[in-house]
Amino acid sequence: MKIIENSESEVRYYCRKYPVVFQRAVNAEMFDTEGHRYIDFLASAGSLNYGHNNPYIKKAVRAYLEEDYPINMLDMATVAKTEFLESFTELILKPRNLDYKIMCCGPTGTNAIEAALKLARKNTGREGIIAFGGGFHGMTLGSLACTSDRGSRNGGHIPLPYVTHVPFEGTPGIDSIAYLQWLLTDDHSGVEKPAAIVLETVQAEGGINVASAEWLKALRQICTEEDILMIVDDIQVGNGRCGTFFSFERANIVPDIVVLSKSISGFGNPMAILLVKPEYDIFKPAEHNGTFRGNQLSFVGGKAGVEYYVQNEMEKETARKAEIIEEFIRKEILPIDARITYRGIGMIWGIDLGAINPDLAEKVLKLCFEKNMILESAGRNNSVVKLLPPLTIPDEILAEGLHILRDAICAACKA
Repeated sequence: MKIIENSESEVRYYCRKYPVVFQRAVNAEMFDTEGHRYIDFLASAGSLNYGHNNPYIKKAVRAYLEEDYPINMLDMATVAKTEFLESFTELILKPRNLDYKIMCCGPTGTNAIEAALKLARKNTGREGIIAFGGGFHGMTLGSLACTSDRGSRNGGHIPLPYVTHVPFEGTPGIDSIAYLQWLLTDDHSGVEKPAAIVLETVQAEGGINVASAEWLKALRQICTEEDILMIVDDIQVGNGRCGTFFSFERANIVPDIVVLSKSISGFGNPMAILLVKPEYDIFKPAEHNGTFRGNQLSFVGGKAGVEYYVQNEMEKETARKAEIIEEFIRKEILPIDARITYRGIGMIWGIDLGAINPDLAEKVLKLCFEKNMILESAGRNNSVVKLLPPLTIPDEILAEGLHILRDAICAACKA
């Protein structure tokens, strides 16, 4: 760790929180250089939905590397890209009756958000964006303007204009749909009609705030009636995390633009794409480009990832494990203190300890790490313990992690 402390920038975060040197990782387990085993309830912030070194995906990536196949090709046509696009279209889009053009962006989610915002503005000729309190969309300036938490925004050190934040569903004392309708229709609201509304259907960093299907349908209707593009950020909560491949499927809606990154590469390699309704696909050639929008290993892993997802019926597996998690929370964690609440769907859950003490979640994380378990906090004041294990986590390791978490919460509440 000394070379990390002496040489790496002060901006480093996770290696401060978990000060060990990791050497190996398999599915939901990580191992440090001393051979200690850690249970992973973080999945690299949701970029490893299929686990560390998934054997099926790893086999495809290794086979590609063993030949003299290209690795980076900008956005040139390649076999790897062709096969990814074919697999994604046939296995994911067509079974859901979704008609989208696929745009390969730079390799990060924030780059894809930037592309989505630019495309919405280009289509509508309008500048403004509506985003939601509790939303997180990235750290570059356009996506940061859509992000609401003060800590992230302070890193920009300049004004972050052209975005109006409105309350998300469940904000105490506010009918968020009625407020949004007033904002868009009252000629004294002071807000011009925006180019787009951008949202996560489940706010991950915001504290695992799950929008209802009814709320999402109402939002879709507003966008349609007001000629506003609907952008769904499925970077963290897509790729099967919420129980269906896309997080919005439960509401039976079709966004105008969908942003995917993190687990879309299957193997944890950098990758980000936009799904765009054909009528909005109006960028001129190279109008949004990037050197690494043609990472061939990401295409190979992405193809294998969607194959793995379908072949292993991950929707059923995620639903089954979601029941295990929720039942454990209700029976084993909620009785610890009447002020504990929880939220979640699929394989993303949050245990809210803020009503007891806003600092309690960080204490729980520290206690879990002492028992060789990795997870993260989220939400207002980071008061929510966030559960984000790989979708492929074995039942026995899931149970082991849940028991460690219960014991940590119990100890923290009694301290």
